[in-house]
Formats: sequence, structure tokens, C-alpha cells
Amino acid sequence: MSEFVLHSMMTQSRSFWQSSENDAQRERVGVVALVLALHAGLGLAWMMAPEQPAQVIKEMSVSIAMEQAPVVEEKPEPPPPKPQPKVEKTEKPIPMPEIREVAEQTPQVVPVSAAPPPPAAASPPVSTVAAPVSDTEPDFKASYLKNPRPAYPMVARKMGWEGRVILNVEVLAEGACGGVNVFRSSGREVLDNAAISTVKSWRFTPARHAGRAVTQWFKVPINFSLEDSEA
Repeated sequence: MSEFVLHSMMTQSRSFWQSSENDAQRERVGVVALVLALHAGLGLAWMMAPEQPAQVIKEMSVSIAMEQAPVVEEKPEPPPPKPQPKVEKTEKPIPMPEIREVAEQTPQVVPVSAAPPPPAAASPPVSTVAAPVSDTEPDFKASYLKNPRPAYPMVARKMGWEGRVILNVEVLAEGACGGVNVFRSSGREVLDNAAISTVKSWRFTPARHAGRAVTQWFKVPINFSLEDSEA
């Protein structure tokens, strides 16, 4: 019984698939026939359409009027004038007046010799040798100045500080000290200040230029040494 059922089911499914395949083929054939009919209709319509008249192209003729240049008539040149014969004129000579030579008598001048001037007295030669003038620089080491040495600061002595300071000193024309500043420090401000305060009270031999005392700046070195101060 079951085999019969299975057999019937299989036959039904085969008939269903065959019918579906036939329907698909029919649809394809119908679509192809429809496409062919459309193409045939379009071809017939194109063949039956009336021909359009050909467009006639009208040609335009353009004429250009060229202006003619005015014609200038050349006039013939007149013939050259005939040369006229030259007429020679004879001039009568003009009589010249007679010129008589007149001898002018000029008086003779006798030269007079002038007396020579008396010889001038010879003046004695004047000597123009000037005395030599020497220029000098300021000085603080003269024996008569007696400038004191800078006092060694107690703090620098205890700390064992030593050094060399160079000061810029202005020496006035009268020998007194003007401005003072540090040119090169000793490395210790205490030693620099001690040197400045001492040099301000010094006396100097002023500089001289052309024999006159002038104000001038110069450098003064001062050494701070514990050995020199103990001695």
C-alpha cells in the first residue's frame, strides 16, 4: 500500500514539473514573438514614412568694391632756361692822388744814467732755535709726594686674601686726584674699596704737554700681599 502511495506521489510531482517547464517555454516563445513583431512594425513605419524635402542651401554672393586710387597726372617738367651770354663790363681806372713823403724829424733823446742806490747795511742773523719742550705723563712715585700705602683690611688679612687691583685715576692739572674707578678688579671687593679710598687722598705730578700742566687719566696698579704688609 505504501509503495503504491509513493509511486503515485512521484508520478504527480513529475507531471507538475513537466507542466511548469512547458509553461515557461511558452512564455519565452511569446516574449520572443512579441519582440519580433515590434521590430517588424517599426521597420514598416520607417519605410512608409514620407521623405523630407532636401534643404536647399542658398548661396550668397558678396561683392567687394575696391576703391581706386586717384590718378595723378604727371606734368612735364619745363625745359631748362637757355644760358644768356655774359657781358663784360670795362671799368675805368680811378686816378689815385699823389702822396708825398714827408720826413718827420724826431728829437734825439740822450739816456741819463741813474746813480746806483747805496748798499744796505747788513743786519745780524737772528737765531730761531726754540727750546725743546718735553711732554711727561702723570707720576705718583716722586719722593717729595710721600703718598701712603693702602691699609690692608683686617677681614682680608684674617681670610688670607691677596690680589692686584688696577685703577683708572684722573690727575688734575694742579696735581690732585679727580675721578677714580676700577679698571681691573683684584677679585675681592674689600681690597678694591681700600685701594680707591687711599688713592683719592694722594698727590701727583701732573702731566705736561707743550710745557703746560694738563689733566689726564692714567692707570695705577696696587698690590695687596700679606708678606709685604708683615715686613
